[in-house]
Amino acid sequence: MNEIRYIMVGGFLGAGKTTTLARLAQCYMEQGKRVGIVTNDQADDLVDTNLLRSLGFNVGEVAGACFCCNFDELMTTVERLGSRERPDIILAEPVGSCTDLVATVIQPIKKLFDAQFSIAPYAVILKPSHGRRVLRDEPGTGFSPKAAYILKKQIEEADLVLINRADELSSEQIEELRGLIQNHIPERPVLAVSARTGDGFEALQEWLQQDGDFGRRVLDIDYDTYADGEAELGWLNSSIQVSADAEFSLDELLLGIVRRLQESLKEHSAEAAHLKSIGLWEGFFGVANLVSSENEAELSLPSNCQVKTVDVIVNARVACAPELLEKLVRAAVLAETDTRKASAEFRQTQSFRPGRPVPTHRVTEAL
Repeated sequence: MNEIRYIMVGGFLGAGKTTTLARLAQCYMEQGKRVGIVTNDQADDLVDTNLLRSLGFNVGEVAGACFCCNFDELMTTVERLGSRERPDIILAEPVGSCTDLVATVIQPIKKLFDAQFSIAPYAVILKPSHGRRVLRDEPGTGFSPKAAYILKKQIEEADLVLINRADELSSEQIEELRGLIQNHIPERPVLAVSARTGDGFEALQEWLQQDGDFGRRVLDIDYDTYADGEAELGWLNSSIQVSADAEFSLDELLLGIVRRLQESLKEHSAEAAHLKSIGLWEGFFGVANLVSSENEAELSLPSNCQVKTVDVIVNARVACAPELLEKLVRAAVLAETDTRKASAEFRQTQSFRPGRPVPTHRVTEAL
């Protein structure tokens, strides 16, 4: 029986992991390979899962805890994805606030499931907006040093660091980021890519096809600092049904919700790690998001639909209290629906701070 290729792509919240995995999955499927995708979140109702399924991919979700703290569920989910047809490739997207994934996910797979999987180089995406400020050690990044510690540790354990959104950056900005990465982790390969346009993905696939001694960078990590950094983020997933008598633009609604949230977060000096809203209606969908306070909210996937009823999911990861975050999300949704003379039924909302990570396994010496 052939080994399944396990490809995990990490990176901070809003780095572009979902878009990257979707593009990789499409590339591999066009090559005739069977692909399964595993998403991960601290709560249910994940925009990423709904988006990837809407795109037609075979997706499983590990919800309620990160891969490292729910390792058994990760492996069960991989098994379920192969219940009909064994995949050639598993693409895994860990929670964006997690690190130490080599010691708690990749190495345990090697030790416990070595005959079933081959491990690809572990790629970690650096988000230019937050990455530049954190690696410069600038004051006023929007995150505390403990939260910034997580981003730094994420790239330290990478076999390959990806600078995403290369299509939006000048050559000078890319070289500055490359230099900041090399100063932090010398001699680590760095590749500039654009998950949106596909620039750099041929080189990325060549990297991921390599066989070798990858996934061995076990971190020296302070779990108290790591836990405190995660706990500073407010986490919200909310599902809402929006209904109106007259048709309205789904895309304008989604973008309006994110823009209103951006403005209200600025008023409270709360840095957004990532905001996403997705609308699902009769097989159509649209997505709007925001990846940092210095970026503009954008319609990343337009639906081009006029609707009367639509299911909306909002995911928000923000450096503020979850109680405040829930209040601001509710206000943004109600304000946008009111302008369209629509009603909003909040069906489920989860808002919390992530708990202390307690890995199922942690390997201290790499195989």
